This record gives sequence, structure tokens and C-alpha cells, in this order.
Amino acid sequence: MAGKPKLHYFNGRGRMESIRWLLAAAGVEFEEELFETREEFEKLIQGEKKSLFPGQNSMVEIDGMNLVETRAILRYLAAKYDLYGRNIQEQAWIDMYVEALKDLSDMIMFFPLSLPGEKAMNLEYILQRATTRFFPVYEKALRDHGQDFLVGNRLSWADIQLLEVILMAEECKPSVLTGFPLLQEFKARISCIPTIHKFLQPGSQRKPPLDEGSIETNIFIWLNL
Repeated sequence: MAGKPKLHYFNGRGRMESIRWLLAAAGVEFEEELFETREEFEKLIQGEKKSLFPGQNSMVEIDGMNLVETRAILRYLAAKYDLYGRNIQEQAWIDMYVEALKDLSDMIMFFPLSLPGEKAMNLEYILQRATTRFFPVYEKALRDHGQDFLVGNRLSWADIQLLEVILMAEECKPSVLTGFPLLQEFKARISCIPTIHKFLQPGSQRKPPLDEGSIETNIFIWLNL
């Protein structure tokens, strides 16, 4: 019997968080080997797995493989756990929805690293982009599709990614979905899926947003994202 997937990463969200979301939504239990210091990180990349880290600081052990590159890992997991559509057309739509969210996700992820004098400006820019560029696209997609999910009529990687980014945006501004009623309904609906609801509860393997203390602890690793 295959063991649980094992995630190697620093003790925080970063690019690994979307992988945690996908595994949790699929109902897959996973283990984590977290490093919290620069020394632990350097020991990992200089050890027996160093050939697998060409500029990478994350890895997933699964199915006898050591996988790196976040997007490759996510596509593998989505396909393995039937979250990647029924055919190549649906896969193409899922890819488009997921890739379109990457810029917003990255902006929010790196926001805590803003210089003190730039934080207000960066936050305003993130919220402006979210509400005028990104969320209108997904509001329209839900309206045009007329289904509970973005692709087909069942849960996919695209739905999971969208919910993750919505919640990240709400951490920046709780009322960010004002004016997007279909996205509000989507958020409530997808959050109630049992596996996702469990992941959203306190004590799960979902990681909290970075605070000043965790930024100081993980700044070296963040600079290598």
C-alpha cells in the first residue's frame, strides 16, 4: 500500500499552499516535513535530494517519485485525483482559469514583503486589480456557464484555486466580494464541500497568513521562491 504524500517546504504558505489545498479537497491525507531555518533549508538542498532542487525549495514525495515545480505537481495531483476535467477540452478550460489567477495569487502572496512605505499603495493596487480585472471575469464565467462549478458540472482544480484566491483576497479586505453575488454564492457553496470544509477548520494543515515574526524567520526562503 502506498504511503501518504509527503510535502517538503518551509513552515508557511508560499507556493506549497495550493498543493495542500488540492490534496485536502481530494480527501487525501498527507505528511509534511517542514523546515523553519535557513540552516535546515540549506541542509535539505545540499543533501541526497540536491539534484532535485535546481532553484526549487519545495518537493512532494508521491507514488515513488520526488516531484518539484509547483505547477507540474498541481497538474499531476489534479489528474490523479480526478480534478482535471473529463476530456482535453475541459482540461484546457481548467488550465486557463487556474493560470489566469496566478498573477493575483502572487501579488497577494508577496504583499507581506512590501516595504513599509509601499504597503498601502501595494494593497490598493491588489484590491483594484482584484475587483476590476480578476473577479469580474469569474463572475461572468459563473453567469455564462450557469452551473455550480467553473468547468463541466463537477468540482475541479479551477474551483479549488478560485476559492483559495478569494479567501486570500478577503484577508486583505473582508468586503472584497461586494458587488460579486455569484462569487459570494460560489464561495459559500464550495466551502461547504466536506473535504474543503474540514480543511478550513482550525487545526487543519492549512497555514495562516504571514505575520511580521514569520516573515523574519522565513525571509531567506521567501527570497528563493
